[in-house]
Amino acid sequence: MAEVKVTKKDWYSQIRAVVEASDNEQKEGILGFIDHEVELLEAKAAKAAERAASKKADGDELRNAVQAVLTDDLQTIDTITAQIDGEDITKAKVTARLTQLVKAGVATKDIVKTEDGRKVTAYKLGSGDVEEEVIE
Repeated sequence: MAEVKVTKKDWYSQIRAVVEASDNEQKEGILGFIDHEVELLEAKAAKAAERAASKKADGDELRNAVQAVLTDDLQTIDTITAQIDGEDITKAKVTARLTQLVKAGVATKDIVKTEDGRKVTAYKLGSGDVEEEVIE
């Protein structure tokens, strides 16, 4: 049977119920403390949601930039990365966005041979099967 996780907010709610039912002389102070702690938890959650939305928007911008660079011709990750402006653009970030685009069906990938004989992954817009090609 699945165990239900009790959050801090749930604990504070239960403590609040116990304090409200008691006749403690510091009842109002304790209730004020509990309310303040719940407010802090809610503010923390709101800030985390804001940061997550910001990160998602940043990721969407990079994904759009990667998609704008793609053409109908196969390009290696190094070639695509070199075409994107920005000082924090890394090969790993570009590869992650290319993987997202492939999963979404916007791009396709294939293995190609470079001039020095290495096999690398290359990406292009659209779909279709491509035989091995030599890319600079």
